[in-house]
Amino acid sequence: MANGPTMIFTKDEEVRIVQAIRAAERRTSGEIRVYVEDFCDRDHPVERAAEVFHLFGMFNTKERNGVLIYIAQKSHQFAIWGDAGIHERVGFQFWDAEKQLMREYFQRDQAAEGVCLAITQIGERLREHFPAAADDKNENELPDEIIFG
Repeated sequence: MANGPTMIFTKDEEVRIVQAIRAAERRTSGEIRVYVEDFCDRDHPVERAAEVFHLFGMFNTKERNGVLIYIAQKSHQFAIWGDAGIHERVGFQFWDAEKQLMREYFQRDQAAEGVCLAITQIGERLREHFPAAADDKNENELPDEIIFG
């Protein structure tokens, strides 16, 4: 699964991130994924985030409420891509605030904590706009595991 010894997250941190995703998704129909690769081969990481988002079919959620956290660990770049359903409700300011939060944690060498906190806050906004179905049929439309590219 992991290639090379310089992974951004330890195994324990990976587990915590997946747990944060599951906890966030329990209360919303929205979906959150984390994608990690070594280098971003685009001019702007948001372009690569959009590409990965489409590559993994994240636009296929019923309410267009998938969110991708993209990290290029060796080029020290990251981006957040929210699908149309959530983006039209929260706008650029919300994503910028989440990116700033993550940037502060990355600079302190606390990447996992920053990602978990962003997942929690994104999950709260998803819950506000896309609450989980009351009938316990909250379908998990996308896998929760971190994707390593």
